[in-house]
Amino acid sequence: MADAERTLLEKGVKEFGLNLDNAQIAKLGRYLDLLEKWNRVYNLTAVSQRSDMVVRHLLESLAIAPYLAGKGRLDLGTGAGLPGIPLSIADPDAQYVLIDSNAKKTRFLREVKNQLGLSNIEVVTTRVEVWRAPQKFKTVLTRAFADLATTCGRIEHLLAEQGHLFAMKSDYSSHELADLPNHMKIENIKRICVPGSDHGFQLITLIREKAKVS
Repeated sequence: MADAERTLLEKGVKEFGLNLDNAQIAKLGRYLDLLEKWNRVYNLTAVSQRSDMVVRHLLESLAIAPYLAGKGRLDLGTGAGLPGIPLSIADPDAQYVLIDSNAKKTRFLREVKNQLGLSNIEVVTTRVEVWRAPQKFKTVLTRAFADLATTCGRIEHLLAEQGHLFAMKSDYSSHELADLPNHMKIENIKRICVPGSDHGFQLITLIREKAKVS
């Protein structure tokens, strides 16, 4: 990782209140190396400049770390491992399941897992609608997956009661809140600013209400 990239990353990590050691910073840099290399063949991301990757991929992912709850987390439609890979590096005590239906992308994720020694992630290649997890999740993450109503429908069988959906959305997604299913309630909407970026995003946190006993 170049000095300028490391400086930008460390600045953002500090602003987010995260405490990452040199080994974790090095793993984040190695992840970008692998992403840049594999992207030439597999077209994993439209972001190609390294400085933009630091901001759009590493810092945007790490920015939500302070708001997450629960140690068993599902990264829905993870793509190139965002936000799950950076978050799993930042919090090795949390267990992540990264799910995506694109086999090329999950092949890349397994390579990242092996190369970086990320024992706290599991990679699953399938459509989320048909996947049956051993147990439901208290924490589900999404980034550029689908509209909120569609997302809630697709995780109906995976999100536990009182579980949270953390959705990273653009500033123009507030209209999606009107179509939420009745059992999903808004807990928080936080606008996130990212160092090195002129634009931020919204972190919309939804909670699944307990089923009513008739």
